[in-house]
Amino acid sequence: MNGALTFRDLRVFMLRRAWLARLLVIAALFLLWEAAARWWVDPIFLSPPSRVLTSLNEVFETGGVPGALRITFWELAVAFSISVVIGLVVGLAVGLSRFSHRSFMPIILLLYGTPQITILPLFILYFGIGPASKVAFGVSHGIFPIIVTTVAGVQNIKPILMTAARSMGASRWQLFRWVIFPHMIPSFFSGMRLGMTGVLLGVLLAELYVSTAGIGYFTTMFTQNFDPTKLLGLISILAAMAIALNEIVRRAEVYFGRWRTD
Repeated sequence: MNGALTFRDLRVFMLRRAWLARLLVIAALFLLWEAAARWWVDPIFLSPPSRVLTSLNEVFETGGVPGALRITFWELAVAFSISVVIGLVVGLAVGLSRFSHRSFMPIILLLYGTPQITILPLFILYFGIGPASKVAFGVSHGIFPIIVTTVAGVQNIKPILMTAARSMGASRWQLFRWVIFPHMIPSFFSGMRLGMTGVLLGVLLAELYVSTAGIGYFTTMFTQNFDPTKLLGLISILAAMAIALNEIVRRAEVYFGRWRTD
């Protein structure tokens, strides 16, 4: 009896201290990384996190890196915004119409399953080697998760809710604002997070292959120069950018979905 009570108390404590468990896991991973970099792996291929942290100033002082960070962040923001707008509009159009769903959803899934890297030369051909090609390639990676999850969220809305709202004279905007959007929030924001990851991947891939600026260009340069410290420092900055964007999306989800916990 006491053992069961102790286990339950421990489980409740861990649930209330989930942040502590995450912190311990992150600390363990960093300690493992530190040990591996110092004693097991050749330093030409891996630097310990302590050295990476102290080298961040050197990364920022490298000529062109601050500008590259601004360029990449701008490309990410523009590509993600375009992906969200187009993904939401197309997802609603396909999800709310049975004819559109049957006609276009297979095409969307086919395009979603196509390896985008195979058509990167087409983006370069159409948009050039400037920021436009990076934004367009990022959109090609981020738009499909948002469309698919938006369609799934709309399809899960109970038809009786739509019928009831229409019977009470709700306009299309009121129908979207008070019925459709609240019930598709979990799927939509899950798609936004997946889309953000896809946009990040698309932009960086385009920068890696055809760019003389941006984080992707300096990632290639640091790799070719066998400079793992600056390379990992740059990756850490990129990870911080991704975490910041993800936190913005999470807070937006909490704000728009607060009615579920009221």
